[in-house]
Amino acid sequence: MSEKVFLAGATGAVGTALIPLLKDAGYVVYGSTRRADRAAGLEALGVLPVVVDVFDATALRAALARIAPWGVIHQLTDLPKDLDPKRMAEAAVLNARVRTEGTRNLVAAAAAAGAKRLVAQSIAWAYVPGAKPFTEDMPLDLDAEGARRVSVDGVVALEQAVLGAPGMTSTVLRYGQLYGPGTSTAEPKGASPLHVEAAAVAALLALQRSEGGVFNIAEDGDEVGSEKAKRALGWRADARLPLGAMR
Repeated sequence: MSEKVFLAGATGAVGTALIPLLKDAGYVVYGSTRRADRAAGLEALGVLPVVVDVFDATALRAALARIAPWGVIHQLTDLPKDLDPKRMAEAAVLNARVRTEGTRNLVAAAAAAGAKRLVAQSIAWAYVPGAKPFTEDMPLDLDAEGARRVSVDGVVALEQAVLGAPGMTSTVLRYGQLYGPGTSTAEPKGASPLHVEAAAVAALLALQRSEGGVFNIAEDGDEVGSEKAKRALGWRADARLPLGAMR
């Protein structure tokens, strides 16, 4: 296999875990970062670094036109280190901008470059409160207020842009609360926990197997149901990287 994959957010927790999976599967991986000082770290992992800001639509479009990727994976977020509570109100706004404007730019660039597959990270805790476990056909909380409304609006914008992407098989992964290497916690937390390596495995499987649509990706529990991902993608919540994969 020699298909090229553009990984947006390659230096984040999920992106870092996903790199060895993509390389072991035979993909040529181009990884984006907006910080030039992180390019060498990506090169050390065998990634072709692309220094570009997702908010610079012209530069992003030019980069993807040059690469002409077969697949694009969106793992971009804008969250403070260790989810610092003092910064989370501001982070909700910044992260929503990534999901709205950033996703819009990335989808447009991917479509213009002729990409065939698109996978994007969303969240599994934006559903309307009600009967549980939440499944993918249940509505999102469009009447939320305050900071939650900001986050939900960002999620809606991201998912609409991704699922409406022209010419691509597009998949949205609604992740639970991440834990593990590179995240804010080593142990499960939240109502729908998800190990970061299991999240990365889900992204690889979606790239390879999905026929499009939305999938919950979280550990079994009362909050969120992930049966669709298990059935259609062959995903397992206990999936982990091979020992020594993150070199």
